Amino acid sequence: MSPGSPRAFDVIVLGVGGMGSAAVRELAARGARVLGLERFGPAHANGSSHGGSRIVRQSYFEGEEYVPLLLRSYELFERLQRDSGRDLMLLCGGLMIGRGDSRTVAGSLASARAWDLPHEMLDAAAIRRRFPVFAPGPADVALYESRAGLVRPEETVAAQLELARRDGAELRFGEPATSWEELPGGAGVRVRTGQGEYTAGHLVITPGAWAPELLAGLGVPFTVERQVMHWFQPLGGTAAYTPDRQPVYIWEGDDRAEGETEGTQIYGFPAIDGPAGGVKVAFFRKGETCTPETIDRTVREREVAEMAAYAGARLPGLPGRPLRAATCMYTTTPDEHFVIARHPGCEATTVACGFSGHGFKFVPVVGEILADLALTAETAHPIGLFDPGRLAGR
Repeated sequence: MSPGSPRAFDVIVLGVGGMGSAAVRELAARGARVLGLERFGPAHANGSSHGGSRIVRQSYFEGEEYVPLLLRSYELFERLQRDSGRDLMLLCGGLMIGRGDSRTVAGSLASARAWDLPHEMLDAAAIRRRFPVFAPGPADVALYESRAGLVRPEETVAAQLELARRDGAELRFGEPATSWEELPGGAGVRVRTGQGEYTAGHLVITPGAWAPELLAGLGVPFTVERQVMHWFQPLGGTAAYTPDRQPVYIWEGDDRAEGETEGTQIYGFPAIDGPAGGVKVAFFRKGETCTPETIDRTVREREVAEMAAYAGARLPGLPGRPLRAATCMYTTTPDEHFVIARHPGCEATTVACGFSGHGFKFVPVVGEILADLALTAETAHPIGLFDPGRLAGR
């Protein structure tokens, strides 16, 4: 392919991790000629869409505005599971634990009531009775949501790429974009890579942790944070931690600093990978600033010890024995809400980024939104909260 004869598509998607793979899948399903460009391989572990599991929940403490998107996302996850034949989603229930006035509990309860979502409120004694692996303090309460659970991120990305290719999408891996620009006169966009250049009527950029680099002109102050996920083999094995006995959870401690809205949060999962797989637990938004180039992929002994101590005080069967740990990246906006919109300075470009550590549960509905914006410039989904202008002073 020579630089003088670019390949033409209806839509080009830059970055086919969680959101990008959903976009190419939805665009291809609608009959668009779509190209997905990815700097790594399919379903890779270098960004934010890996680690074996992600929590899904509908009683959303981050804001009741998210609930309609979550209801649709659940429908689309179930459809993706059927269409792909892959095991993607497990609704094993979920606990949002903390003081009654904590954001985790109070915010979840507000969303559940606003949208009439099925839920139960449990005091500390009820938590211990129903789920013996937990050891809440006397002031802890929990919102229990039976429709919460988990999805598998690598399997989800792989399923979306598989279906996109089946429907005609062209996917090119190991081919990062070196530049992109809009063509004069509303003629679309041009994307250059080390292998050549491509043109399209529209460009969708789903850059993950590369947002500060690829979207510097957006005017949004993204922060990229290194996060660590841990797997422990509990004392006595995993029998008490299987999905029929232990739900997913987010647990907020009573240690809010002055001026902060949240205490320290941890989140965790049941044992979903057999007796040898252990159980996964991690701190939520407790990471150091990094870039994709500078992230330290080595997990330090002190990090394992800190996680073991914090989790062990709440789940006495942990830490048991550390099995492994892995890093990922959160790309966070100042208000921790997403950015999903047509680029305000580039009419032929749509962006989706800044998912702030809570985005994966929205993957399939974001794909639907991005296809809407790319093909029709509008969407029926409520995305006003995600306008980048709120952060860029426009």
